[in-house]
Amino acid sequence: MAEIVHPLMPSLLRGLKGCCPNCGEGKLFWKYLKVNGRCEACDHDLARYPADDGPAYVTILLVGHLIVAPLFFFPIVWESSAWLSVPILLGALSVLTLLILPRVKGGWIGLMYALGVKDADHKLHTADAAD
Repeated sequence: MAEIVHPLMPSLLRGLKGCCPNCGEGKLFWKYLKVNGRCEACDHDLARYPADDGPAYVTILLVGHLIVAPLFFFPIVWESSAWLSVPILLGALSVLTLLILPRVKGGWIGLMYALGVKDADHKLHTADAAD
């Protein structure tokens, strides 16, 4: 079990904002989901934190449980024509997922920073599991 190396909430909130979890000043991403190699404000190595598929799973969990599941309780979803409701719902869910994903990935990286998990630790753990 990883121990908390840095303050958890500030690191997590900085990541959710898309800022460097170390200083909170520099940008975390240089493209939509591409993490900067180093923070331009504090020169912290941002590429060392493994995000892998975790943010995608958390995003699917959030959208699926907080948005899709409650939709089934509204009669308009069941009563409207599928030709009308399906494209509207799929479009809205796609936009929502694309908006949430970078924030979740930033929060994930903030969590990895707070726990002190580095890419080398991740590779070592997966190599041990393969043996």
